Amino acid sequence: MTEAIPNPRTLLFVPGNQSSMLRKAASFDTRWLIPDLEDSVPSREKDAARAIVAEHIPLLAKAGKSLVPRVNSISSGLAEADINAVVSKDIAGISIGKIGTPNEVAVVERLLKHAEERADIPVGHTTILPWLETAEAVINAYSICKSSDRIRWAAFGAEDFSADMGIQRTVDEANTAEIDTLEPGLAYPRAAVAIAARAAGVHVLDTPYTRFRDPEGLRSEAMLAKSIGYKGKLAIHPAQLETIESVFRPDENEIERARNVLKVAAEAEDEGRGSIALDGEMIDMPVILRARNILRDSGIAE
Repeated sequence: MTEAIPNPRTLLFVPGNQSSMLRKAASFDTRWLIPDLEDSVPSREKDAARAIVAEHIPLLAKAGKSLVPRVNSISSGLAEADINAVVSKDIAGISIGKIGTPNEVAVVERLLKHAEERADIPVGHTTILPWLETAEAVINAYSICKSSDRIRWAAFGAEDFSADMGIQRTVDEANTAEIDTLEPGLAYPRAAVAIAARAAGVHVLDTPYTRFRDPEGLRSEAMLAKSIGYKGKLAIHPAQLETIESVFRPDENEIERARNVLKVAAEAEDEGRGSIALDGEMIDMPVILRARNILRDSGIAE
């Protein structure tokens, strides 16, 4: 595998059939981009989009972007051509939708291996970001996340999950602060994916919020996702980036508190003390682990 790179709090989708948007994305104030070959591209434009994205990958990489192109699903019959077109030293990984079983991950691995060999880059260079967005995927979430060393990130996809289950999304724009109570059909799968990813040691990202002109609704849904273990959220519009970052980025108070927790824990260990307290709170192992996670998610070494 390649050297470790920070985990993203958000990745921004850019339609793969729009050259102008891909060129513009080079100047966006975000590191992580998903040039999209799947849902944002009409069927008749798939071949053209594949060529457009391949052409723009070096430009975006030169602009300092970390790229995770989304390829079409295995079941579409387009995944192999997509993977062959985008795999290069200039991408961090690929995103692929509708992964339902570990066997499908194995198919993606084989395609990536062949593409990496053709591109003359180290086998294992390309990370896989699977979308868990069907009933089958939710049931198999842990085994999918554990099925390959290439899987460092995973995403929950609410729109496709709702379609697969035949349920309606029920967010009311007037009551976006209560998304958790308004979408009971997503409560279990959203939590199940977060728990499975955590158990597998995979960085998990929440589904995009499709109302891109509703920042308060976005904030509410992002805060809900954070509260159940998500480490970030996908974006479909540049206007969503700062809201998502602000929700998932630990603030200075959290970081300072985490540092203090680890400091007093280290002092207690050096002194052989078993009882630890900070600001009137007992410091036990779960508190220490939470502090380590905060610093890790902030990209700060202990």
